[in-house]
Amino acid sequence: MQSLTRDEAIERAALIAVRDYGIELDLTTGAETFRSRTRVRFECREPGRSTFIEHRVPNLRSVVLNGRTLDLAHVVDDARIRLDDLAAENEVVVDADAEFSASLEGLQRSVDPEDGEAYIYSESFLDYAQRIFACFDQPDLKAPFSVTATAPEGWTVLSNAAGRQVESGRWVFAATAPLSTYLFALAAGRYHSATTEHHGTPLGVWCRRSMAPYLEAEELFDTTKRGFDYFEGVFGRAYPFDKYDQIFLPNIGGAMENAGLVTFGDDFLFRSPVTDDRRRGRAEVVLHELAHMWFGDLVTLRWWDDLWLNESFATYLGYRTAVEATRHKTAWASFVLDDKDWGYRQDALPSTHPIVADVVDGAAALQNMDGITYSKGAGVLKQLAAWVGREAFDAGLQAYIAEHAFGNTTLVDFLDALERPSGRDLEPWAAEWLQTAGIATLQPRLDIGPDGRYRSVAVEQIAPPEWPTLRSHRIAIGLFDEDGDRLVRRDRVEVDITGELTSVDVLTGQRAPAVLLLNDDDLTWAKVRLDGRTLDRVRLGAIPQIDEPLARAVLWMAVLDAARDAELPVNDALTIVLDGLGDTRDIGTTRILLRSCLELIDRLGRPEHREGRLAALSARSMELVAAAEPGSDAQLAFVRVAIETAVTDDDVARLRTWRDGQSLPVGCQPSLELHWAIIARLAVLGLVSKEEIDNECAIDLTIAGAEAGANARASLLTAAGKEAAWAELFDEATTPGMGRAIARGFWRPEHMDLTRPYLARYLADTKALYRGDAPTRANSIANRAFPITLVEPATFAAIDAELADGSLDPSFRRVLVERRHDLVRATAARALDASA
Repeated sequence: MQSLTRDEAIERAALIAVRDYGIELDLTTGAETFRSRTRVRFECREPGRSTFIEHRVPNLRSVVLNGRTLDLAHVVDDARIRLDDLAAENEVVVDADAEFSASLEGLQRSVDPEDGEAYIYSESFLDYAQRIFACFDQPDLKAPFSVTATAPEGWTVLSNAAGRQVESGRWVFAATAPLSTYLFALAAGRYHSATTEHHGTPLGVWCRRSMAPYLEAEELFDTTKRGFDYFEGVFGRAYPFDKYDQIFLPNIGGAMENAGLVTFGDDFLFRSPVTDDRRRGRAEVVLHELAHMWFGDLVTLRWWDDLWLNESFATYLGYRTAVEATRHKTAWASFVLDDKDWGYRQDALPSTHPIVADVVDGAAALQNMDGITYSKGAGVLKQLAAWVGREAFDAGLQAYIAEHAFGNTTLVDFLDALERPSGRDLEPWAAEWLQTAGIATLQPRLDIGPDGRYRSVAVEQIAPPEWPTLRSHRIAIGLFDEDGDRLVRRDRVEVDITGELTSVDVLTGQRAPAVLLLNDDDLTWAKVRLDGRTLDRVRLGAIPQIDEPLARAVLWMAVLDAARDAELPVNDALTIVLDGLGDTRDIGTTRILLRSCLELIDRLGRPEHREGRLAALSARSMELVAAAEPGSDAQLAFVRVAIETAVTDDDVARLRTWRDGQSLPVGCQPSLELHWAIIARLAVLGLVSKEEIDNECAIDLTIAGAEAGANARASLLTAAGKEAAWAELFDEATTPGMGRAIARGFWRPEHMDLTRPYLARYLADTKALYRGDAPTRANSIANRAFPITLVEPATFAAIDAELADGSLDPSFRRVLVERRHDLVRATAARALDASA
C-alpha cells in the first residue's frame, strides 16, 4: 500500500489547485459495496504536466479526464490514477464500486443486532477519504464538497453541510466551505435525533434508534452551547459552518472532528448509571472536537508534521473550557493524572520523539498518533499560555484565525501570531520544547538546619541519558503546613529552573514545611520527585489533607510515577494509595487511583503477592462502599472495583447475589454495566460457562451487549475459550469495538499458564496483519493483543528475536519496542518489590 510522502504532497500542491468536488454516492447497491462517482475540477499551473489522483476501490469502472476516457490498464498503480497532459483548467470524472469497511477505514456499514437496522458512517482520516471518493488526498488541497447521496427509502442522510431530501431516497447537500479531504463526513440510516439551535446555528445530536433512550440530548446541547459561546470569544469569530451535528456510532472508540458532522463512539452514551467523572470525560471530548471547528477545520495544518498542534491545541482548550465554562471545575486535576500520565509514559519510551516530528509520509503520521501528539503537546501549550500570558495568547490566536481562515498553516505561522502581542521571541522556546525529545525529572535538594529552617534549597534537573536535554522551566513551589487535620499552603513561589541545579534563594531561612511540592499547580512538563521529609509525611496520609485538587494530583502522580520507575517499592505506593482512597472530593482522581491500584498489583508487583493484595483492595473497596453515601458516584466506583478484584470465597458469594440483583448496597441500582462486569469476573475465576454467557447475550441484544459478551468469553478460564477468542480477534470481519473487548479479556494475570503459548502466535499472526491494507486495524490489534501479563525472560527472548528481523514492518517494530519497554519497567519494579 503506497503512502503519500511529504515531498510528493509539496510537489502536487505546487502544481495544482482544486476548485471543487462533486461527489455522488449510491448506498443502495448492496451490503458489501456502494457506487461512487466523483467529479473534480482543478487548475494546473504548468499545462502539459502530469499528476495523480487517489481512489482505493475494488473496482474502478472508468476515468474520464477532460472528455478523454483513460485506459485503466496503463494509468492505475495501486490506488493512484495518473493524469497526463493536463490543461490549465481540468475536469476528471471517476466512476467506481467502493467497498464498505469493517475496520472503520472509509465508509463503515454496521447492523444493529437489536433491531436489524443498518447504519452507514464514514471515517476519512488520515487518508481514508480515497476509499470513499476519488480525491487529491492531502490536507493542503482544500476545496468545497457538493454531495448527493442515494439511500434506502426512509433513511436520513447527513453530511458536512446542510442537506435535504429532494425525492424519495435522494439527498442533496449544499456546497461546503473549502475543506481538507480528511474532514469529509457522511452518515446514513434510520437515526434518532434531537435538534435545537444556538444563535441561529442549527444543532443536532443523533444516534441509532436502539440508543435513543440514552441520548441525553439536553446535557449534550448544554455542553455544546457553552462551548460555542466560549470559543467564539476565544477565537474572535463566529462558528464558521452552516450547522453542527454530533452523531454517536458503534465501533469508533473515540471521536473525529469532521466539519459540521462530528462522529463519536456511542460508548459516550451511557446505558447504565455512571460517575460524574465519566460525564466530565464526555464533556471534554465534546469540547475538544468543537474546538477543532476553528483550529483544524477552518484553519488546517499544511502537512501531518503539525498534527500535534492540531490535537494538542484541542486537548488543551477542551480542558480549559471544561474548567472555565462548565461545572467540571477540577478537570485540570484529571488532566494531570490521565492525559499527562499517558504523555509521561510515552515520553519515557525508546520510541519517544520531538513534539514536532519529522513526518515523511502518511504512515509515519499514523505512528505518531500518541501521547506526545495529544498530551505532551497539550501540556506544553498550557505552559506556553502561562509564559506569554493568557491575554497575549488569546490575542495571538485570534489574529492567527483571522489571517488564515479557510487556509493551511505551519507551526511557524502559529508562533508568529503569538509573538506579536506577547513581544516574546518564541524561536528559542520552540527549539527547546518542540524539537527535542524526552522528559526531565525535577527533585529538591535541601539542607535543613537544627532550627528546622532551610539553609539552602535547590532544584536538580535530571534528563535521561538517551535524551539529555535540560530545559528551562517556570515552576511553582508550594509549602504546606499542618493545620489541625488539614495541610494548608503557607506560601507559593514561582521560579525559573535552568541547567542541572538551580538555587531557590527566596526559600533560604524559611521554616521547612510538612510538604514541599515542586511544580505546584502543574505549570511545566516534567516528572517530580519528593524529598524524604515530604515522602514520610505522604506515607502518613498527607495528600488527602490538602484542599487544592491540582496539588493533590501532582503529588499522586509523583508517587505513582516513582513506583513505575522502580524508585518507590510497590507495597509503599499501594499502601499510600489505599489509605487515600477515602478522599472522594474529586471522583476523577478516585477513579484513576483505583485503576492505579490494579496496575500496581497486576503489572508492577510480584505475582506471588498478587492474591493477597487483591484481597486487600477488595476488602478496602467494600469498606468504602459501606462508608459512601448511598447512590453516590463514590459508591458506584467502589462497587465496580469490588467486582473486578473479587478473589475470596466470600467475594464470589457476594458477586453471585449481586448478579441476581440481590443484596446490592443501598442506593446502588442494578445495571447492565455492573451485571456484565460480574459475568466477566466470574469467567476469569472459572465460575461461569460459555453457554451462560451466550444466554446473557441472547437477553442483551445490543452491540454493547455483544461486545461485553465477547469480553466475557475471552475471559473464560478454558483452552477452548482462549482459542475461540483469538480466532475472533484476528478475523477480518471483527469490528474494532469487538476487537477491543476481546483483547481486554484475553490476557488475564490469572490465566498465564493458559495463555503462554499465544506469545508465539501473537508475533506470527500480528506480523501477518501488516501485509494487508488496513494499517489502523493492524496497529490496534498489535497494541491491544500484546502479551502484557507475560513479564518473564521467554517474552524478552521472543521479542528480541523478532526485532532482529531487518524486514519487520516499521509500525510493528515500534509496537514491539514500546511494549518491550513496558515489560522492562515492570521487571525493575518487581525486582524492587522482591527486595523490599
